Amino acid sequence: MPTWMPDEAACRTAVRSRDARFDGWFFLAVTSTGIYCRPSCPARTPRDDRMRFFPSSAAAQAAGYRACLRCRPDASPGSPAWDVRGDVVARAMRLIDDGLVDRAGVPGLAAALGYSTRQLERVLTDELGAGPLALARARRAQTARTLVERTTMPMTDVAYAAGYASIRAFNDAVVATYALSPTELRGRASRHDEPHPGLVALRLAYRAPLEPSNLLGHLVATAVPGVEEYRDGAYRTTVRLPHAWGIVTVHRPDGAAFPVTLRLADVRDLPAAVSRTRRMLDLDADPVAVDAALAADERLRPLVVRTPGRRVPRTADPEAMALRAVIGQQVSTQAARTHAGRLVATLGTPVDDPDGGLTHLFPRAADLLADEAATAASLAMPATRRRTLFALAGALADGRIALDAGAGRDEARAALAALPGIGPWTVGTVAMRALGDPDAFIAGDLGVRLAAERLGLPTSPAGLEKASLAWAPWRAYAVQHLWATGAHPVNSLPESPEPQETIA
Repeated sequence: MPTWMPDEAACRTAVRSRDARFDGWFFLAVTSTGIYCRPSCPARTPRDDRMRFFPSSAAAQAAGYRACLRCRPDASPGSPAWDVRGDVVARAMRLIDDGLVDRAGVPGLAAALGYSTRQLERVLTDELGAGPLALARARRAQTARTLVERTTMPMTDVAYAAGYASIRAFNDAVVATYALSPTELRGRASRHDEPHPGLVALRLAYRAPLEPSNLLGHLVATAVPGVEEYRDGAYRTTVRLPHAWGIVTVHRPDGAAFPVTLRLADVRDLPAAVSRTRRMLDLDADPVAVDAALAADERLRPLVVRTPGRRVPRTADPEAMALRAVIGQQVSTQAARTHAGRLVATLGTPVDDPDGGLTHLFPRAADLLADEAATAASLAMPATRRRTLFALAGALADGRIALDAGAGRDEARAALAALPGIGPWTVGTVAMRALGDPDAFIAGDLGVRLAAERLGLPTSPAGLEKASLAWAPWRAYAVQHLWATGAHPVNSLPESPEPQETIA
């Protein structure tokens, strides 16, 4: 078994107790039924000699097992290992989830990671029991099932949108994975009203506990006009996807899932939209492990006990997040929103939102460079910060800095720090929200330093940075707890604006 998986004894214990915390960490296959499940599957627990354990759904499928239609193991939360780790396996998994193999094939994935296809096949097979193509096929089958069950698209269109070359290949893959034909899968699903083309309603699973106040609250409080909004109790954002644009609507979590609606201009973008929404909401985190590690510090323990399950609000558009971080240097949250909104109105790509007030995609780095005069005119900022913004835009546009799902975090941080005008606060913010680094820390942030003073921690950036090492590798989560000790809009949703009690 891979070192990050529980050993077989722990796997059996998790299965017997139906422990949902291990969903996505490993998969249980039952030799007597030929079916694989989540550890938390409510079906009768099999005998020990009939249990097999796999590190990925693709490995279980490659061994001839079909997905359980009761617990839907292919839709379980992803392994937290891919968030924590920054090695080639984790980067490959993030890119596969984003749909890169469907768009560029295994050679495209290998090139993005700087590996040969043979090297990549060996590394992934050794770690996950399946190579990149098998992992992508498992993801493709899940996309097909989602479109079959959640839309009324014709099956031919579903096959094409899910990435299959023919309707026969689509039918064969669905039958092999679920032991039901596409028509039978649709017949078993709840009936839907005829939706708008490209509208897909989903429930995105996560591991409990989950505290939504700072997660959705941060996204709402920092929302850029035209790109993001809070409407009818839901956070909504436009997102630039590989083939076209999309709109993501996130409702309050319900049970163990987030109800999410995706409006896609091109349904081939479903895998990328789902992957980026999960990353934005930090849904693959292991909150029990995070909370246990942070609560080991007596100064953080009261915060963690009071509000377990905090997540790190990330982004669906890493490039835009980096540009916004520079725009927001040394200004208030409201001022940063205003400046970014003007930039969006000037250079953003228009979108059609019949359900609300979203108007644009955030402009790309290349858009800022293509019209520097319009960019400068829309941003009331000092000349030095404009130079920093254009330097960052140039590095993003020509590929010197990569922030996508497969980016190397250390390389990206070093490249950011090398740009003039980008200091530790900006690097840490981009690492936390764009790169999704769970160990990112911003010791120089004013809110973090004020919280540190209240808790009896060092307040100098150097001293606080040193003290924070005890919280590794979860320092980004510690930042969320520290911010939450203050009265700021990022800590609560609009319908519950009262600030949290400060802990002295």
